[in-house]
Amino acid sequence: MNMCFWKSCFLPLKVPGLCSFRYGLAILLHFCNIVITAQRVCLNLTMVAMVNSTKPPHLPNGSAVEILDDVKNPVYSWSLDIQGLILSSIFFGMIMVQLPVGYLAGRYPMKRIIGSSLLLSSALSLLIPQAAKVGAALVIVCRILQGIAQGIVSTGQHEIWVKWAPPLERGRLTSTTLSGFAMGPFIVLLVSGFICDFLGWPMVFYIFGILGCVLSLSWFLLFYDDPNDHPYMSRIEKDYITSSLTQQVSSRRQSLPMKAMLKSLPLWAIIINSFAFIWTNSLLVTYTPTFINTMLHVNIRENGLLSSLSYLLAYICGIVSGQLSDFFLSRKIFSIVNIRKLFTTLGILCPVIFTMCLFFLSSSFYSIIIFLTLANSTLSFSFCGPLINALDIAPRYYGFLKAVTALIGMLGGLISSALAGLILSQDPENAWHKIFFLMAGINVTCLTFYLIFAKGEIQDWAKEIKNTRL
Repeated sequence: MNMCFWKSCFLPLKVPGLCSFRYGLAILLHFCNIVITAQRVCLNLTMVAMVNSTKPPHLPNGSAVEILDDVKNPVYSWSLDIQGLILSSIFFGMIMVQLPVGYLAGRYPMKRIIGSSLLLSSALSLLIPQAAKVGAALVIVCRILQGIAQGIVSTGQHEIWVKWAPPLERGRLTSTTLSGFAMGPFIVLLVSGFICDFLGWPMVFYIFGILGCVLSLSWFLLFYDDPNDHPYMSRIEKDYITSSLTQQVSSRRQSLPMKAMLKSLPLWAIIINSFAFIWTNSLLVTYTPTFINTMLHVNIRENGLLSSLSYLLAYICGIVSGQLSDFFLSRKIFSIVNIRKLFTTLGILCPVIFTMCLFFLSSSFYSIIIFLTLANSTLSFSFCGPLINALDIAPRYYGFLKAVTALIGMLGGLISSALAGLILSQDPENAWHKIFFLMAGINVTCLTFYLIFAKGEIQDWAKEIKNTRL
């Protein structure tokens, strides 16, 4: 018996690593994120082919009327205002659903919620070409509903890792899934132009819609809310996951300690740095093509290719950050809080440094592209900083906290995009300096707050309340 005890303590059975169900789940979510991002972004490019730029007549009710009788590439007359409303409508849907999903996360099976939402988003993608024939209003309705569905998928998936991610693997598992959001735009920018040229712009929506339907079916077949319910997972892996989360996961739900949350400085550090992340991300994603066009004067195809480089490198940075953060933690090189501070500093400060280099160190075509690509891509280091820190300090309320930070971040993204457009229209000569210096001020301020108040351990208000009876 002593020998068995010795073996169980010092010679544990080997736990499956990369070839395991928890990593398989991360890869499945990775592809889901690629598809929903592709479904969201593809309209940004297809709009060029969908709208007739040579005939701008204003039609009575603003509806779309087919100008060119071409089954392969139908063209419509939409004003710039209507185009902007169509493109932005999906974000209204995403904002609407954040808090409800965060509050309900963990109370209802995520298998059904995420699978159904992914299927709905994909079905709406298939409907958009037909909706365009009816009118712009129907396209806007489809995009709002698609935003609701995608908001459920992107926010609800965080709750999954409360039961599936061992603490020593949170970085690589979450960064693997979140990196899908960077790969999606890269694929869209790379292939959508060719699809439009050879097959017609409707095929872009059909292809990504069909892929989403296939993934939703795979989700229903392969995913289980609780690792213990998985019929094909080994007992070794189940025990490894559940034992590592014994002190953090409880089946009993507790009411939200709103007062304690509002007073929590570590939580506010996460929130304001998530705000800085999405402010910067929205600004760079939205205006990188405009900046390239202003500074380099390249054609649209070269612009798309150059803009896609940052997404590819961002994907790589996201994966690397997850591997490094878990390596530092498993080898006890840094504590959890120091790892979060390190990657927050890299993710929030590096874009500031490289955008400043654009003005003071870049003097050629290649230097501009290099610094702009690095500014966009290094933001992905935040995947292992503030974007995951809520799982460290409050795993019980992780889904709700991710919804709150996403909502505040999206508002910041809308403000940054609108404000940048206003600055560009009012002061074209000095606009880029003002835009990037404002971004730098916000990032440095938020980062300083995070470095002072961030924590890595579960907070008192997030611990389980145990009732005792006399």
